Amino acid sequence: MDSVDDRKNTKETEKKTSKKELSIEEKLQDAQDRALRALAELENQRRRFEKEIKEAFEFGGFSFAKEILALLDNLQRAQQSIKNDQTLKNNKDLDKFLKNIEIIEKDLISIFEKNNIKKINCIKEKFNPNSHQAMLEVEDETTEPGTVVKEIQPGYMFGDRLLRPSFVAVSKRKSSESDKKNDKK
Repeated sequence: MDSVDDRKNTKETEKKTSKKELSIEEKLQDAQDRALRALAELENQRRRFEKEIKEAFEFGGFSFAKEILALLDNLQRAQQSIKNDQTLKNNKDLDKFLKNIEIIEKDLISIFEKNNIKKINCIKEKFNPNSHQAMLEVEDETTEPGTVVKEIQPGYMFGDRLLRPSFVAVSKRKSSESDKKNDKK
């Protein structure tokens, strides 16, 4: 009886191994598929690395540029506060000092332009949420609603990326008396 059972087991084992074993053509096809997938993955990875390297060169100074904007802002604020200070207006050397500040400001702007950092022009432009940040609304019948009427803080682009949005005042229609009454209710 053992010999009949052994023969059954042997036949079953042979069937299993013949199902598991692939023909040479199937093995070749499988190897080619795996090789093509590996090559495609390598090519995709190479493209990703090239893109990352390109972006690193183009926008590597992005965070530095963003921080250096604070320097320009503070320089402009200092210039304004000196011009508006009544006690300093009577000083003879004030004009020389202000001219020096203006030279520094122009140098900074020149450096920005050389490095592809450009100020966003926004006055009398239609409000664009991608480059403007509305800080307040101003009633104005002379301009179309949604038009930028005042720039509070300039915005800048670094290449085609937004470095900082322009902080702006946007026009709106004058509210009528009936609108005001409805708002109070």
